[in-house]
Amino acid sequence: MSSGPKHPAGSRYGTVSALMVCVWLLLWWVAPARAADPVKLVVTGVQGAALVNVREALALPPGLVREGTVDRLWLDYFAGQVEAKVRTALEPFGYYEARVTSVVEPAGEGAYRLRVAIVPGKPVRITELTVDVRGPGAQEKRLKRDLAAFPLHKGGVLLQRAYEEAKGRMLADALDLAYLDATYSVHEIRISPAAHTARVVLVLETGTQYLFDGVRFEGASDYPEPFLRRYVTFRAGDRFSQSLLGETQLNLTNSERFKKVLITPQKEDARGFRVPVLVQLTPAARRSLRPGVGYGTDTGFRFSTRYRDLNLFHRGHELDINLYLAERLQGVAAGYTIPGSRDIRTSTVLRLNLQREDVSSYVSRLAAVELDVNRSFGKGELGTVYVKLQQEDFTIAGQDSSNRLVLPGIRFSGNRFDSLIRPRRGYRYALEVRGTNRYFGSDTQLLQFVAEGSHVLPLPWRLSLHSRARAGITAVSDPLHDLPPSLRFFAGGDRSVRGYAYQSLGPTDAAGQVLGGKHLLVGSVELERGLFKDWGVSVFYDAGNAFDSFTNVRLAQGAGVGAHYYTRIGSFNLYIARQIGEPHPAIRFHFTVGLEL
Repeated sequence: MSSGPKHPAGSRYGTVSALMVCVWLLLWWVAPARAADPVKLVVTGVQGAALVNVREALALPPGLVREGTVDRLWLDYFAGQVEAKVRTALEPFGYYEARVTSVVEPAGEGAYRLRVAIVPGKPVRITELTVDVRGPGAQEKRLKRDLAAFPLHKGGVLLQRAYEEAKGRMLADALDLAYLDATYSVHEIRISPAAHTARVVLVLETGTQYLFDGVRFEGASDYPEPFLRRYVTFRAGDRFSQSLLGETQLNLTNSERFKKVLITPQKEDARGFRVPVLVQLTPAARRSLRPGVGYGTDTGFRFSTRYRDLNLFHRGHELDINLYLAERLQGVAAGYTIPGSRDIRTSTVLRLNLQREDVSSYVSRLAAVELDVNRSFGKGELGTVYVKLQQEDFTIAGQDSSNRLVLPGIRFSGNRFDSLIRPRRGYRYALEVRGTNRYFGSDTQLLQFVAEGSHVLPLPWRLSLHSRARAGITAVSDPLHDLPPSLRFFAGGDRSVRGYAYQSLGPTDAAGQVLGGKHLLVGSVELERGLFKDWGVSVFYDAGNAFDSFTNVRLAQGAGVGAHYYTRIGSFNLYIARQIGEPHPAIRFHFTVGLEL
């Protein structure tokens, strides 16, 4: 395995430090200097949330300051309204007899200072408190937690905002638990400002819990009803839930089979508190032909044409044929999907793939047929059992070879992101075990394990931390040169170690040509800061490589900056990456489109 000469530590760290300084200057460049306000508000006498509320109540009206000039008459008029505004702003915090004085002072050069002095007085305290839930839902754990967490208590200060928030939360929870007739039979606050006391009574009547009573479809007679029911996330007898209706709506919309989806719970037709649901569908065109163009640093310019038939044989079967032509990758991929009866992610898929790939490390010509059986294991989680028949002819380091494989495998994956366009929180993972044996007709014997994952963590100040990792281990009884490129590991490229060309990292021969490795370890961390509405900038560090032995691992490293533009069709990402630890470190640009996870 090759390794470059060492650099002096000071040179390496100096380069990285300079790069980090430039990045942070870029990250914080977006905060322009703010000009001094021509009217400065100074409030004394209150603090915390009460102070924040007072400042919001005293926000200057539009037009009082125009082009940096203050309308003094309007400012004096506004100062006369300060007392009423402040007293109203303090009432939610229990202060009903606040004394307020305000004065306008010149501050030089056309600027003014509005001073507001507040003596809040004695707060109103609760002398009697009754909060109760009655009816069939009184024993629901969530409603009991709401009662236990009610923010007001006897002897405490009357906080009306906290009261309204808790009141709204408890009713929302009751509705979410399918008590659709829930209402407050009593909700009153009686205040005696002179005595600084209050009496609070709040009683929630839940009524009876509603259940689903099944689904009726209209407008999609070309699809069999059992197929349509795969998109429904509830069954008759389940607790009624608006969120389950929303998931069903999303499933049908995202299927691309319907251009209009309308779901109506028919509560007025409920019998015995069981709600029927009407789903009205307007089918979209079942066949489509979509050309596409694009560019990626790994593949170069690319052109594709995709043909889809979403209702083959009028049974909801799907045929998908994709022709793609790029500078370094050409081929055709076809898939025939037979939907399962369990849910929308359960299916059986037959795939055909004819592909030619020509990159710096190898040339590969591959023909494969694959049968997948997919089963859903919960929201976002999918298990797949597959078997692939593959013939691959390849050239690596000037040596031509070919390999026939019968490759069975098991894959388990899951993902959950708050957005697929610009995620702020979420994760993805995939675990796969695959192997071959001459007993089943393969030219090679091996067992391979591959694991990968990514995570997005939101941070303060519009920052987010992106991390990803990929690892692979191969146990093989044959020489490495018998393995085709599709089963060897390489590193480098847009979604691997940036700063290096696609598939350019791995063990090398005596002439320095990359051969690929038995094992793989790649990781990345990236800190992104949002700019404006649709932009972001980031700083990243990548490390990883392919190798043949765990006792001789050299991790290639790259670091740099990125710029991101987010649109409805995906994100456009441009990275400038610099190699670290190389004798002659190069700078490389990477451009990608889509979710970088």
